[in-house]
Amino acid sequence: MKFPKPHTLKQIAKLIDCDFVGDENFSVLGMNEIHVVTPGDIVFVDHPKYYDKALNSAATIILINKEVECPEGKALLISDDPFRDFNKLTNHFKPFIASQSSISDSAIIGKNTVIQPNCFIGHNVVIGDHCIIHSNVSIYDDAVIGNHVTIHAGTVLGANAFYYKKRSEGYDRLKSCGRVVIEDHVDLGALCTIDRGVTGDTIIGEGSKLDNQIQIGHDTVVGKNCLIASQAGIAGCVIIEDDVTIWGQVGCTSGITIGEKAVVHAQAGISKSLEGHKTYWGTPAQEARIELKEMASIKQIPNILSELKKIK
Repeated sequence: MKFPKPHTLKQIAKLIDCDFVGDENFSVLGMNEIHVVTPGDIVFVDHPKYYDKALNSAATIILINKEVECPEGKALLISDDPFRDFNKLTNHFKPFIASQSSISDSAIIGKNTVIQPNCFIGHNVVIGDHCIIHSNVSIYDDAVIGNHVTIHAGTVLGANAFYYKKRSEGYDRLKSCGRVVIEDHVDLGALCTIDRGVTGDTIIGEGSKLDNQIQIGHDTVVGKNCLIASQAGIAGCVIIEDDVTIWGQVGCTSGITIGEKAVVHAQAGISKSLEGHKTYWGTPAQEARIELKEMASIKQIPNILSELKKIK
């Protein structure tokens, strides 16, 4: 997320009441998670395991819970609770604003687009031309929808990321200020849920088709012309490259990549990145031909045991 205008390091430190290391006039342009940071962004880190990754990332302002050596050309914000203070910044720059109508006055809806009854369309939503939005669809603030898009009943675009920090008193949610972006010629089935990015975009690429009851997690990017069947669950920060086919009830862990033109058979469990141009099955998912060979071998175990008994 980029701020409406640049701020200084001193101004940001004052907003969250923390110390800083670096020139007080150091320019701060926005805030982002580590996988989408660019120069001028704030990134937060609150565990020593990830200090080096954050300090060496593209971010030039690191919100951190320990005073460490500051890399050249960067600045530090020293906080006793970076998670909390990242949320403070989200609340300041992107506060929740309640809607007063089912279709916000700030929404932009293109020509020949049909909005069926009982839809909710939030603030600053942009919907392109020749779309059909069926009844009871909820489109949260800031979503961007291209041209020739069909969204079936009950689908929700832009709910919060499933991202929590465990505290002694319970779970603390990382607030989401990102967007959902649906590109041209996408079809979304009924009762799909596509979560907004924490600070960036969750994207469904041009020409992709999603069946009913599919979950897409925060900051996931689905490429062009992908086909995803019913009840698939894709976690956050996944990259699905172009022309991938995912069949029903597939589950996918976070932060991995599925290569272009991969095919994943039904009920597979994806626990690591998959190469493109191959077919996968099983849990954990592996190449289908290997899985089938292993299953065929397992079926031979009773015969093998029987033959061993004869030898005795």
